[in-house]
Amino acid sequence: MSSALRRSDSPRETGRGRVEGPPGVLLALAVFAAVRLTGVVLVVLVDLCAGRPFGKSLTHAWDSVWYLHIAQHGYGSRLRISGSGAVQTDWAFFPLYPGLIRTVSRLLDVTAGEAGLLVSWSSAVLAAYGIYAIGHHLYDRTVATALVALWAVLPQSVVLTLAYTEPLFTACAAWSLYAVLRHRWLAAGSLAMLAGLARPNGIAAAVAVAGTAVHDVVRRRIRVTPALLVGTLLAPLGWVGYVLWVGEQTGDVLHGYLHVQSAWDSRLDLTVGPLRFLRSMPLQGSAVPYPVALATVVAAIVSFCLLCLDRVPLPLVVFASVLLLLVVAVSGPFSSKPRFLLPAFPLLIPPARALARAWRAGPPPRARLLCGGLTALSLLYGAYLAALSGQAL
Repeated sequence: MSSALRRSDSPRETGRGRVEGPPGVLLALAVFAAVRLTGVVLVVLVDLCAGRPFGKSLTHAWDSVWYLHIAQHGYGSRLRISGSGAVQTDWAFFPLYPGLIRTVSRLLDVTAGEAGLLVSWSSAVLAAYGIYAIGHHLYDRTVATALVALWAVLPQSVVLTLAYTEPLFTACAAWSLYAVLRHRWLAAGSLAMLAGLARPNGIAAAVAVAGTAVHDVVRRRIRVTPALLVGTLLAPLGWVGYVLWVGEQTGDVLHGYLHVQSAWDSRLDLTVGPLRFLRSMPLQGSAVPYPVALATVVAAIVSFCLLCLDRVPLPLVVFASVLLLLVVAVSGPFSSKPRFLLPAFPLLIPPARALARAWRAGPPPRARLLCGGLTALSLLYGAYLAALSGQAL
């Protein structure tokens, strides 16, 4: 890719000193907002039909309850699981999101649930902007818009409108990757550090930054600048720092966090747990989230192979590969695996490029109708996941 193309798609300064984003970003963000606001309306309507308080599923769906409790009361809660006797603690949840909820709640004098939605929705928009910036930097506005649109209509993208950490993590990771692509190492490392404070799989951003830095130094023989060195060292500090802190709280610095996650049935077992679940899946009944989760994981693996064939820049491949590896190799609630893959937006680059080619060729009315129907089905399924499904989101 020529340097001229890279310069042309960077934010530019107007005559009045105002910095503009990449061309077409407002349209992409409008599409994203329209899709996700429709999803919010559907979740609210389902709550009302089910007789729940207004928007309860937006703020109190599964892990959201834990995040809001940490924001209000700090760490230290425990829950003993009847039958297994396992003790689940809130140390399994990383601190950046509840910390932001607490800050916003105090600054704006709103409830923790309202603050959680403000943080999540703002982060989702920032994440969509970052995804667009990467797509535009590598290709053009059509591919970038398709990339954002696909990310918005994924069935698991309902999480982007709930009090969950995926929007915050994706925002930090996307802009960290964009900074790597533009060789802004201090920004990349700082944002990767924040990503590591947001979620357990936030280490993927740090691996992408460090792996790219090492590759550029060893293979491309670029000069090791202070910015590159500091950025690379900063990248894993958020994740490592919190894991060690949890270990210190449990009395086992190196393995304490692993024990905490084990109580939540989440452990690195190199596909043994997921394969065991797949063998028993027919016995789980006709729960819809299970086959959908399996189809999502298989589609992610296929898309990763296409991503590698497309010769996408190294940091995006590394980031997606780490997230995909954690989904495949770590046991845990199988129905949650599509949510864990939601931040892996580089996996959408191959279908986004195909969709962009179809748009340029002028898709027939039937194709547009099909896309609209699939979007509506995805939004309805997302509302089902958030408000009706008995399986972990």
